[in-house]
Formats: sequence, structure tokens, C-alpha cells
Amino acid sequence: MKTGRASILGLCFATLAACSSSTPSGGNGTGGSSNGTGGQSNGTGGQSSGTGGQSNGTGGQSSGTGGQSSGTGGQSSGTGGQSSGTGGSSQGGKGGSTATGGSTGTGGTPPVQMTLVTSAMGNYWNTGATLSTASGSATVTVNDSGTKQNWEGMGGAFNEVGWKQLMGSSTDQATAIDLLFGADAAHFVMARIPIGASDYALERYTEDETSGDTQLKMFSISQDMTYLIPYVKAALATNPNLRLWGSPWTPPTWMKVRTGSVNSNPCTDPSNTQNNQTKTDSNVFDGGCWNTANTTDVYNAYAQYFVKWVAAYKDQSINIEAVAPQNEPNYAQGYPSCLWDPKDLAKFVGQYLGPALGSTTKIMLGTNSNGSSGKDDAVITAIENDPMAKMYPKMIGMQWSMLDNFESTPSNYTKYSIPVWATEHKCGNYPWGASGTGPNGCGIVSCATYNDTAAPNDQAYAQESWGYIDAAIKAGVTAYNAWNMVTDGVGKGNDMIRSWAQDALLTVNPTTCNGKKMGGVCATPAYFVFRHVSQFAQAGGTVLSTSGGDAIAFKNPDGSEVAVMYNSGSANSSYKVAIKGATYSFSMPAAGWATVVVP
Repeated sequence: MKTGRASILGLCFATLAACSSSTPSGGNGTGGSSNGTGGQSNGTGGQSSGTGGQSNGTGGQSSGTGGQSSGTGGQSSGTGGQSSGTGGSSQGGKGGSTATGGSTGTGGTPPVQMTLVTSAMGNYWNTGATLSTASGSATVTVNDSGTKQNWEGMGGAFNEVGWKQLMGSSTDQATAIDLLFGADAAHFVMARIPIGASDYALERYTEDETSGDTQLKMFSISQDMTYLIPYVKAALATNPNLRLWGSPWTPPTWMKVRTGSVNSNPCTDPSNTQNNQTKTDSNVFDGGCWNTANTTDVYNAYAQYFVKWVAAYKDQSINIEAVAPQNEPNYAQGYPSCLWDPKDLAKFVGQYLGPALGSTTKIMLGTNSNGSSGKDDAVITAIENDPMAKMYPKMIGMQWSMLDNFESTPSNYTKYSIPVWATEHKCGNYPWGASGTGPNGCGIVSCATYNDTAAPNDQAYAQESWGYIDAAIKAGVTAYNAWNMVTDGVGKGNDMIRSWAQDALLTVNPTTCNGKKMGGVCATPAYFVFRHVSQFAQAGGTVLSTSGGDAIAFKNPDGSEVAVMYNSGSANSSYKVAIKGATYSFSMPAAGWATVVVP
């Protein structure tokens, strides 16, 4: 049963109090962005609490003495704040602020009907900043007529580790799902589902491990029913229009071999190495190659494996829009993975998978990850050069170094005339000690020393994340997907060879959240970077060009325009953005972000 939004939000942020700042910020007092007796994170008020609210009079966005959600806790109500307790802007938060000086009360000027949200370390998701009309040169200019690619939206990946962390608390579940998929939160519009075990699965499995079962009589999604399907259903209850796609990390192991080579890369025989890692595991799930000697019966069986997976999910009222035939077909890892010869993958797509799925489920040409020496370029080329295979892919999925390649030379890929999706955001905290800056390094900051104890989930990773998102959208991707949406406070998966604590958007019961001790769900700094784009840039819009500072911009289907800006320098009290025929000024924080929406 879908719980009413007001009752959910009354619980959602109760666990986040310790992440909040008790220092007043935003607009408080009798004027400002949130009038009445409470400001954005001030005293005992919340985002729109006290006797005022986001709008004037004695009623706020939700009238009476409460804020957006009533009660003593919740988002912005009663004696609770944006994150309950004494309030705070560093966790959660639900919408923008309007006006140049608030919504009336005793102070403020007549409102400019737009949204402004800023974020910086110690004050993430500040809706109390104000806008005013301005003149003179703008820091950032949005070219209202500079239309670029279509925009399909942002999303993330479901994983078993994340849902297990949320299973112990209905409050944590409601909080996390709302933060990710709520219309007045990050509002993700798409998400990825592993087909079988991923590197963040709790066990190694496929949907049919019965050797030689080419009729798939033993096919089952029983493992999915414990973690993945409840996770997906919870998301759909909040956003029923969620676009879902799937990809396997490995085929059923009886379709693979452990010896031989693909593109001069050895399959993961224990005596061989791949990516400078000694393969000591004996688990056939990890690495190995698609068997080039597979018969037609096996190729057919694997195509039907996808058909049955899509149908099984449909039986659970989960509609799958697209599938990718293999996650990272040129990486053999110490977690579920598989190497493919490009010609075999083209054969599978063109002669088996495409005809089996027909027009009911799209095929993604992805997810391509290994851009070194043109390895995944070879996969794309093989499929595009195969007359049968090239008919089926409807988008190209790129991540990691393949996405770097796309950003460097977009024309190499846009020539295929199908959209490019960024299918996996780099997760930071790199155990191989990556260094450098820019699209091929670590975003806009240098990589920090690897922390094996726990993923940092810090401001530095937020800045790094902005670099990836900014570069990919400017290069022309039409969709951008996070990797892990939810992990525990450490962030490790099931890799048997490499210890890697990976950053995420939300963590559950971390030791600290944004520098403060807490329990429950923590929205990390990177979450807010994603949200600065995803909450306001509507799917179905277009990307606009910008000039001046570091920014990306969008034109929404409803005609509104969005500018998302990053300031790497000192605070600027008169930062200016020219958008939709006017110029506006606001206070931009140091090393921070701002989103402005003009209707």
C-alpha cells in the first residue's frame, strides 16, 4: 500500500538530526525565504516553519503553525526542522526558495517567481539564499536559444547491499526512497537493475545455474525477490513513471569458459593475470569468457534468459524498458564479470537477442567501460558493422574510461545517431592511486589517498562528482546515472581480489555524516550535487549552452529554464546569472553550487 506523502515525510528526516547544523542560516526572522519565527535551519523552526512559512500570512506551504509537513518531526514542521531536532540545512530539504527577500512578512521585496538553492560544505541544500534583479556583466550566461542535446534525466543503480541496509528500519526505507525518487527531492527518473549478481550482491548467482539447461526449465528470480524487487517496488511507489533497465554482470556460468583469450586478455584462470591482478579465486562467476564454442542452443538459451527475466519482472508489475547484453564486456574482475569477443557479442545481439526481444524491450549497446587501447570501441564497431546487429541498439551506454573517451571526442560516438547514456558514475576513493584532474583524472580535484577503512563520502568527492557530471553533459550525454544509490557506512562490495570502499549517494548508519556523528540515513555531499541537477532539470527537456563560469543549463518542457553553477573559488556576494532575458544576483558560497530556476 502506498503511504500518504505527508505521513511519510513526518518520519523521513527524524533519523538525520545529528547531521544538521544548529547554526542559523537561510532567511529567518520575519522576512527572508522562510518567514515567521523559523528560518531554513534556525532555532526550532524548519524549512518553512513557525507561524509563517514559505508563503505569507499565518499559513505556510502547509498552513497553520506547521511547515511543509506537520507534527513535531518531519521535513519542516512543528518543533522539528528540515532535519528534525534543532533544524538544519545539511541534510534533506525539499524544494527551493522563492523571492528576492522572502514572501512578505515585515521584510523583503516583492518576490521574483523563481527557485534558488545553494550548497557548500557545512550548509548543503540551503533554500534561504535570496535573489535580486541586477545589471552589468553576468558571471554565467545561459544561451536561451543555444539548444544542444535532448535531456532524458538522471538515475542510479539498485543493489542488494543497499536494500539490506534499509531492511531493518521502515523509517530509513521511507527516508532513502523519498530522498532518491521523491518529486521534491532528487526525483530520479530512471534506474538500473542487475540481472543476477553484481559486485554489490550478497551472494554469487545467476537466474539459472543448472548446467546445460538450454530450455531454462530451472530459471528463477527467487534471489531477486528478497532484495532487488522490494527495492524497485518501493521506488515505483514513489515514482510510478520510473524508467528501468537491466544488465548482467555474468551469464550463467555454464555458458562460460575459464581458459583461452579474448582480445589478447586472458580469461581468469588462476595462473593468469588481468588488470595487474593475480587471479587466485576459483569462482567461475568471476571473470572467464563467453565460450566461443557455444552452440546455437546456448545462444538461443541466453537470449531467452533475457526474455524470461523481463517477463518475470513484468509479472511483479515492474516494466523493463531496456537491457544491455553485458556489463563491461572487456573487464574480467574479482567479482561477477565476463569477457566477450566483439564478434561474438555482435552475433548474439544481431542473431539472437534482438529477434527474441523484438520491439517490446530496447537493447542498449553497453555498458562499455574499457576505453584503453580501443577495447570497448571494438565492441561498438563490431555491432555497428554487423548488418543484423546494428538494427537493434537504441542507445549507447558508457562509463569510466569509455565515458572519458566520449568526452574527449564526442563526434566519434554521436555519428551512430543514437543517444549516449552515462551509465555509471565514478565512485571515487580509488585503490589504484589515480591522480590528476579533468575528465580523465579525478574530476576537478586531485584524487585523495585511498581510504580502506570506509569510503570518505566527503566534500572532495562532491567536487569530483561535479566534474564528471558537468563534463559528460557538456559532451552530449542524454542521461546520467549514479552508481550505488545506497550503501552501508563502509561501501565495500563482494570483490574477492581488490578491497575497494566505494562512495555512494546515501549511506546507512555511517560513523559520521558530513563530519558529525549520527545514525540512520546520511545524504552525502555528492547526493546534493546530483540533486542540484536532477530535481530541477526535467526529463523531456533540452540542454542549453552557457558561457562564463562553470555551469550547465536546461530548458524544461514547461518552458522554465535551469542553471546549475559551481564556484571553485571564494564566496561571491554578487554572483550573477543571465538567464531567460534577465540578470539576477545572489550570494554564491565558496567551493559551492547553486541552482536557479526561472519559470
